[in-house]
Amino acid sequence: MGFRLRGGALEKYSDFPELEGFKKIGKTSTTTTRIVQGRRFTDLTITQRYIPYGEGEYTIKPFQLTVNGVILRSSGATVRVGPAQPANSAALTKPANSAAPLQAVGDLDKLFGQPKPALYQELPDRAFLAVVADRPSVYVGEGVRVGLYFYLTPADQAQLAFHDFTDQLPPLLRELHQASAWQEPGPEPSVTPDTVRSKGQLYLRFRLAENVYYPLTTQPLHFPPLALTMVKFKFLKKPEPGQDNRLAGYKTYLSLGTTVQVRPLPQQAQRGAVAVGSYRVREAISRTTFRVGQSFAYTFGVEGRGNLSALLAPAFAARPGLEVYGPEVSEVPAPGGGRKLFRYRLVARQPGTLPLDSLLQLVVFNPATARYDTLRPELRPKVRGDVGTPAPLPKPEDDPFYGPALANADTTMQSLDVYRDVRRYSDWVLLGLAGVAGFGWWRAGRRP
Repeated sequence: MGFRLRGGALEKYSDFPELEGFKKIGKTSTTTTRIVQGRRFTDLTITQRYIPYGEGEYTIKPFQLTVNGVILRSSGATVRVGPAQPANSAALTKPANSAAPLQAVGDLDKLFGQPKPALYQELPDRAFLAVVADRPSVYVGEGVRVGLYFYLTPADQAQLAFHDFTDQLPPLLRELHQASAWQEPGPEPSVTPDTVRSKGQLYLRFRLAENVYYPLTTQPLHFPPLALTMVKFKFLKKPEPGQDNRLAGYKTYLSLGTTVQVRPLPQQAQRGAVAVGSYRVREAISRTTFRVGQSFAYTFGVEGRGNLSALLAPAFAARPGLEVYGPEVSEVPAPGGGRKLFRYRLVARQPGTLPLDSLLQLVVFNPATARYDTLRPELRPKVRGDVGTPAPLPKPEDDPFYGPALANADTTMQSLDVYRDVRRYSDWVLLGLAGVAGFGWWRAGRRP
């Protein structure tokens, strides 16, 4: 396996992949110089050599290399490894051309040396896989953040590597799905670890999956044990200079399952469906002065932690002399919550103070205090002006167009069955025309 660089300098390239069933045995570099029309061109070929561990058919999955910032992709292949040829006196065969040099046919194990597991040692590691919930119990509708993380110490990085992660991740995500909860996806898996401390030990934490769950029922959230297979290297007891002193193997890490208990909301039957979260009110208004008959926009915003999708638009209480239109709903999501805005358009027909706090309210359950909170507006705009009286509608006879048309219109009463009679007559006419056409066709066919 290798790549060729023509007419340029090699600056940087990524490591060749680890192949299942093969061991890296070193690299070779070949430089070829060509002169074309007086110009010198240099080709550099880097080749990574592999040796199989045993016989069989191996599938090399697609992989990619990065050379000087350019991504090179390979579609993979299938390699069949046969039995090694036994070493005997016939290892040197005489070529058909007696003048040609002798060719050696030998066992690859004797040429390169087969890895001997007894020469390698497996170092202990402190890595582990864990499903972590940020709280052991929640109320119905309250969010709980659950993540799947892989922890390892900084010293473990040299002996561990991810294996076939794109194929292992989807089954793990399916195991984390909860049918009785509203699931809000978290950030994507990160190849950059976080530095955390657990029980006094410094760890590098890789985020494999992270979601926020909002239970819809009192059924507990059960997360089963999960498994992740990693590449773990063994190291030569006596390292050899210039060689890859690692032997790739596999180790499967198992996580413990976890359960999040779900508590019912107190007195929920009396209050009906309410949103759950820690929210505060954010208000905005489009005017500073208000007059009778002028419309203005009022925004009732709710901000905090909770499931924004469960926040329904509050309805204005009916008030004489006040027209309410809307609302227009918009969301500004954030991890675990965000802001939701309800924008109403109001038109006051009477002067006075608008008591918005008694016209609009939103009841939520605050899990931090285990109590119901009623969120109300604090603004009380004052509307000035006189009482608006609606202008009388113009009479149709006063219209310059419809007035003369109505005066000259025929006032004769028409029967309600006139349209049904017209349809019946038109059906008879169509039947008669069809009969005439059929008779004409028949007469035309009888002519010699």
